[in-house]
Amino acid sequence: MARVTILSRIALGAAAVLMAALGFAVAHWWAVARAPVQSLATGTLLSPARDLPAFSLLDQNGAAFTPASLRGHWSLLFFGYTNCPDLCPTTLATLATLQRAWQRDGAQHPRVVFVSVDAKRDTPAVLARYVPYFDASFTGVTAANQPQIEDFARRLGALVIIGPEHDGTYSVDHTGALFVISPKGQLAAVLSGPHTVQGLREDIARILAAGA
Repeated sequence: MARVTILSRIALGAAAVLMAALGFAVAHWWAVARAPVQSLATGTLLSPARDLPAFSLLDQNGAAFTPASLRGHWSLLFFGYTNCPDLCPTTLATLATLQRAWQRDGAQHPRVVFVSVDAKRDTPAVLARYVPYFDASFTGVTAANQPQIEDFARRLGALVIIGPEHDGTYSVDHTGALFVISPKGQLAAVLSGPHTVQGLREDIARILAAGA
């Protein structure tokens, strides 16, 4: 039992290091390859905003989720999975707190979209139970198969690593960055974190004011 505990702690420590590296990699990729003009407290504002790749996903109700679903309003995309033990629920809880603050103040704010990178386990039905637990206004999105969701994530700049399956289970590692989509359906900013209610609130207000 002691050996299992030690190995578990080592695995969790390695996962934490990997997540930090993934977050840094996303921020560095956008900062260097995409030549943004302004840095935010928790990420980078892109100018000009970037067009999104074509995609056809499924929301938590089984309806098609396409680029058209992201037009006409601001959106905040977060990639994760429902079996995530820490990063995903913590980030979603932070976003839920932020959502309540926005609603209380009547402030303009983006819609939150949770994009599962675990298509095998996270069906629309699973997302329909999981996502509203944090906030009823949040939308859960998945794909018909794993390659499809990984292709979308990769082309957007979100890093995903699916570990080999063993005894019916497998590991899922992913970036913790948040992707801000403008009403034109373009990537306007990447928020690499750390994610706090106050930090996100200030940065998102700047992004919306910039009208990317």
